[in-house]
Amino acid sequence: MSVLQEISANVRNMKSMEYPVLARRTNQIQEELRKGVRKPYRDVIDVSWGDPHRAGVKPLSFVRQVLAACLYPKLMEGDRLMVDVRQRARRLLKECAGGSIGSYSNTAGIPEIVQRVSEFITRRDGGVPCRRENIFISSGSQWALANILKVLVNSEASPRTGVLTPVPCHSTTILSLTALGAAAVPYHLTEERGWALEVEELQQALDSAKGVCSPVALYVINPGNPAGYVQNRKSMQEVIRFAAEKRLFLLADEVYQDCVYGKTEFVSYKRALAEMGPPLSETVELASFHTASKGLMGECGLRAGYVELVNLDPAVMKHINSLFSTNSCAPVLGQIALDVMTNPPQPGDPSYPLYMKETQHIRTSLAENVRRVEEVVNSLPGFSCQPVEGGAFAFPTVFLPPKAIKRAKEVGMKPDTFYCLRLLEEAGLLFSPGNDYGQKEGTYHIRFCIMIPLDVMEELLRRLSGFHKRFMKEFS
Repeated sequence: MSVLQEISANVRNMKSMEYPVLARRTNQIQEELRKGVRKPYRDVIDVSWGDPHRAGVKPLSFVRQVLAACLYPKLMEGDRLMVDVRQRARRLLKECAGGSIGSYSNTAGIPEIVQRVSEFITRRDGGVPCRRENIFISSGSQWALANILKVLVNSEASPRTGVLTPVPCHSTTILSLTALGAAAVPYHLTEERGWALEVEELQQALDSAKGVCSPVALYVINPGNPAGYVQNRKSMQEVIRFAAEKRLFLLADEVYQDCVYGKTEFVSYKRALAEMGPPLSETVELASFHTASKGLMGECGLRAGYVELVNLDPAVMKHINSLFSTNSCAPVLGQIALDVMTNPPQPGDPSYPLYMKETQHIRTSLAENVRRVEEVVNSLPGFSCQPVEGGAFAFPTVFLPPKAIKRAKEVGMKPDTFYCLRLLEEAGLLFSPGNDYGQKEGTYHIRFCIMIPLDVMEELLRRLSGFHKRFMKEFS
């Protein structure tokens, strides 16, 4: 398939994503269960979202206590809350205009919170400096990404502006690009090598875009969503050199940076760039995105993230500042969650023991879920799951029998959507089909969230195993 065909396919796919079909049927099934309709399961396990709390993971106590105290300061009277919770809430309220979280903040975020985010980035990156004026707090990382894309994309350009995007890739980025009139130029991750990002694929994508669009940026997701890989330093350095050589702006989606389970440690693109030294460290343009919605905190509903910009021209920074200023500030409650995420309790703080216990429980559960997913899924005939090293999802290949593919086409569905619909109907599991994220032609995948309680994962794997064996037998 040529890049023009694949770009067109991406656009068509985003316009006709089949997940809503699954979502509607889920609602119908849940209503049937409420009315007492008998099914082989008591409930629907929805793991189609990267939403830990929706899946049953409990919120972190320190986070919710600080938020509660800021919402209702009377809670700080007496000793119902730990002293460090009360201290944090009082400090945050002093930083809010009028001492209330109901007030607006600066469009880039509450200045003191922006400063503490910059200090967090400096610590994370081993001392690489972070300037607060390069940080913008936003209503989530995708909102920030969309605004940066507005700067990069010329909607009137001919040929169209292009952005290199990974396959697989979560659909919201593709939707943002196409809404701006840009082209998503797909580069395929190498599944058989653990979803490796290889420069050869980047070059092939760039070459095939000639005459179709003009690529200006390279979008990377690390840790991967939905593929679950974690890039090592060597891979990141190769990508940075490629971006520098081809004069591409680097867009680094790093929202799952605290969810890493494999041997490869997370290294931010900014740190990798800084370690390469001049001239690259002083010239490669980079935007890095993070959020309080993902990772261990999982506060999806509070809508807060940030973007850090590196090596941008002052005139461009001025334009970006104006662009962000045209919108209201990010929700102040979300900004407070972001502050807690980047500045959690420390050893010696009264809340530290419980915070460590809760976060360690989440980490341990995730690691066990990863082990069980790889063990069970890879034991099933017709399944192959690459090692999940980071992120919140598993994205295994399912080798569907020809009869199943034929049946899917007969009912007007893509084969992996057909599989997911049957899985929903017969086992009460809501997964996402791989076609919503992009996949090599002739391959099929399913995506499901692994940030769920251990008992829910065991029930999920039990249902999946039983269904899959019946499905394969039916269509063999």
